[in-house]
Amino acid sequence: MSKMSELDAAVTELRKCGETLIGVSETLRELFGSDAEQTPVAPPKPAVKVLTIEDVRPVLARKSIEGHNVQALILKYGAKKLSEVDPAHYADLLHDAEVL
Repeated sequence: MSKMSELDAAVTELRKCGETLIGVSETLRELFGSDAEQTPVAPPKPAVKVLTIEDVRPVLARKSIEGHNVQALILKYGAKKLSEVDPAHYADLLHDAEVL
């Protein structure tokens, strides 16, 4: 047998092995892929809502109409008016207003 025919036989055998491996991998994917698709996925955690001045203003307005001193709350956060309050403090300010 010549070197070329030996090489051709080796390449042919290698291709058969590759095709066999592909067949095995497809079979495994079919067997185990269906279980993975049925596994429930945990729902994503809801994003934390960033409060805006538009979220805080109506609550403070309602509290002011009810007779509460909202100006004292605004002063507590180092501002003279609501628009001067640092947005990072909106959640705390809203919480304090709800407690009134």
